Amino acid sequence: MFRYAITLALAATCMSSSALYAHCEVPCGIYGDDARFSAIAEDAQTIEKAMGMIADLAGKEDAQSANQLARWVVTKEEHANKIQHVVTQYFMTQRLKAPGDDDAAAFAAYTEKLVLLHKMLRTAMLCKQSVDTTHPQALHDLLHEFQAAYSK
Repeated sequence: MFRYAITLALAATCMSSSALYAHCEVPCGIYGDDARFSAIAEDAQTIEKAMGMIADLAGKEDAQSANQLARWVVTKEEHANKIQHVVTQYFMTQRLKAPGDDDAAAFAAYTEKLVLLHKMLRTAMLCKQSVDTTHPQALHDLLHEFQAAYSK
């Protein structure tokens, strides 16, 4: 019974480790917004590099190239998922607060931030679906727009 409990606890820990990436949902007050902005920028850069490597390897027929191609596709997907996770689990869930109905300016600023985050989510999805390098560049641009709106 004890071994079963340890195995179950270990499995739960391993399966939930990705949820810890964007910080916990406990209101601890320890937030690293700048770290999240840097992580998203790094993920977008990694996606762009992966797209380039996929394009370089696509015409090759040897097993090593096929292996590397598969690994770059997985890397691209993982980093797009990371962006989506930080956007939803950190910024949308924890950091943005809906203003009261009586403050039109605050509601407009809130709406602008939500629209930018939604565009980032969709652009990350487009990065998964293609190797069009305009998408990671769009992620960089949206990140900078969101960062400016968020800092106001």
